[in-house]
Amino acid sequence: MRIRTLVPVLVVAVLLAGTVGCKKEPAGEPDVVSDTPPVEQPVESAEPTPTPLGDLKLTLEPVAAGFEQPLYVTGYPDGSGRIVVLEKTGRAWLVDDGARLPEPFLDLSAVVSTQSEQGLLGMAFPPNYADNRTVWVDYTRGDGATVISSFSVEGDVAALASEYVWLVIPQPYPNHNGGMIAFGPDQMLYIGMGDGGSGGDPQGNGQNPQSLLGKMLRINVLFDGTAVASTPYTAPTDNPFVDQPGWAPEIWALGLRNPWRFSFDRKTGDLWIGDVGQNLWEEIDFQPGSSAGGENYGWNTWEAAHPFPPEASPPAEGFTMPVIEYDRQTGTSVTGGYVYRGEAQPMFWGTYFYADFSFGRIWAAQRAGDGSVQTRELIDNDMLIASFGEDEDGELYVVDFNGGVYRMLAE
Repeated sequence: MRIRTLVPVLVVAVLLAGTVGCKKEPAGEPDVVSDTPPVEQPVESAEPTPTPLGDLKLTLEPVAAGFEQPLYVTGYPDGSGRIVVLEKTGRAWLVDDGARLPEPFLDLSAVVSTQSEQGLLGMAFPPNYADNRTVWVDYTRGDGATVISSFSVEGDVAALASEYVWLVIPQPYPNHNGGMIAFGPDQMLYIGMGDGGSGGDPQGNGQNPQSLLGKMLRINVLFDGTAVASTPYTAPTDNPFVDQPGWAPEIWALGLRNPWRFSFDRKTGDLWIGDVGQNLWEEIDFQPGSSAGGENYGWNTWEAAHPFPPEASPPAEGFTMPVIEYDRQTGTSVTGGYVYRGEAQPMFWGTYFYADFSFGRIWAAQRAGDGSVQTRELIDNDMLIASFGEDEDGELYVVDFNGGVYRMLAE
């Protein structure tokens, strides 16, 4: 692997804009002496300081190989240190110390459609998995529709017969399915939905307030912390459009083309979204943890921070522009990543990592207090980087669509 110098990337701002007194003992009062040793107060460890981008170096350590078109990796939250690897073809595998278990954790290969960008695309464990023992998935079924469903886990296997379907979203084309799902800091389930496919969003789904396509959705599937079979999900009452006529109440944000991978910062709750572009621009969108939702990221009026189509002259008011964008000389399919919040690689602390699927490049990015973002390329290789992943301890991984999973290490 070779470390490259800084690649020019247009960065767009997303946000608007002693002396201690001592008490003297009274004269003549004897000192009080105790034979009880003083109790040492615990000292909180200092939070790591983000390493300057220019000093960051990254290496990728092989973890496991031999997967069939792997698309995603996530930690298995049972304290075992294991990870789960998803294959496009419908299987998910538990991996223990580099070796996959002989039986799939989940096998949907008989029902998953793999045409074009379809497949088993996402998986999420709830925050109370130890008690709940339920896992959520996002996949495309035979007719191409997106399915959000959950399974009960028995031992180390998700029981197929326990599937409960929470949401089905028809897809007009076999591409731009989105596919990422994640439980947010608020325990709500977030679902990234593409615009339904073809090119240029011909159905106008990105800006259609009644369509679930081209959106970030936010729904409640946990009741008293538990998934309840036969209970439909609800749209949280604090969703931004829940009481607005003509709007789907599940919508959290809109104007997305294909938010293939997104993540929440474990420390701040900030949401980072990698949205795959059309012909000219790739983008990373940002939503602060304090947001009440409702951001419009522009598609298909804007492609990143540029009018779409290029000859158009749309108003900028009402749209949230990306914090990072790059052109097609730099890459053609952005893969959103994670802000590092683990302990094993303190040099990575507070740094956001993202990549390009087609070009095999990985970048580091850091956000300043004024909302501006700086970015630097770290690696250029031959991988098809389909996803990053985060394990239970916050350590980060890279998924190569060619078949391997790698751990991210600081040199």
